[in-house]
Amino acid sequence: MKGLKGRCVVVTGGASGIGLAAAARFLEEDSHVVVLDRDQEAGEKLPTEMPGLARFIACDVSDQDQVRDALDESIRVMGGLDVVINNAGISIRHENFLEITKEDWEKVIGVNLNGVFFVAQAAARHMTDNDGGVILNTASTNGIMGYKYYSDYNASKAGVIELTKSMALEFAPRIRVNAVAPGYILTPMQRAEYTDEMLDEVNRKLPLKRHGTPEEVASLFAFLASEEAAYITGQVYVLDGGETAGGLASR
Repeated sequence: MKGLKGRCVVVTGGASGIGLAAAARFLEEDSHVVVLDRDQEAGEKLPTEMPGLARFIACDVSDQDQVRDALDESIRVMGGLDVVINNAGISIRHENFLEITKEDWEKVIGVNLNGVFFVAQAAARHMTDNDGGVILNTASTNGIMGYKYYSDYNASKAGVIELTKSMALEFAPRIRVNAVAPGYILTPMQRAEYTDEMLDEVNRKLPLKRHGTPEEVASLFAFLASEEAAYITGQVYVLDGGETAGGLASR
């Protein structure tokens, strides 16, 4: 992708799934990459598994102080900050809306919405004082359509979408802000919550008849961060194999 070589990139939630694929893709583009993740055990393996990674930094994005320190360290290590892939997220499956506890609600909102806000705000402070940049937030089709069993997750992702649009308006033209809304992507988080039978049922419903891959999402991140997307801001890009095109989410 044009304009990614030498760029300084931070990927949150980068120790697995979509974040890991994004970190790998930007390294392929000859960017400098720092990964933030609260999974220290997985993160400490990354420098060996991903030669060229600038640094792994343990960080819980729901903690604003940790976010500030991690971004300051990222900037020190790489010498700047041009792109943020604001990807860290969690989900908790609830068989009944009435079962959602205050603790579960706050945990999901804390990572998925507060965390996106904390990272974006800290990044934007640096970018506005320097040469601008790109912030890409991971939303979800769950933030666009109604889904059972994940009300807290759905609410958090809808919040990410509106946060993205508001930031894009406030920070233009120096900072471009967009969201990527994946549908069914076969990540470790997805695999942990779905049986083989559930995965097969989903695949039968999807027009493309399969789950997406983290690498396919990473490709969109790379495009949106590149100079080839220089006129794109304030948008939400859906990767869902056609799921939402025909109202399949409601079945």
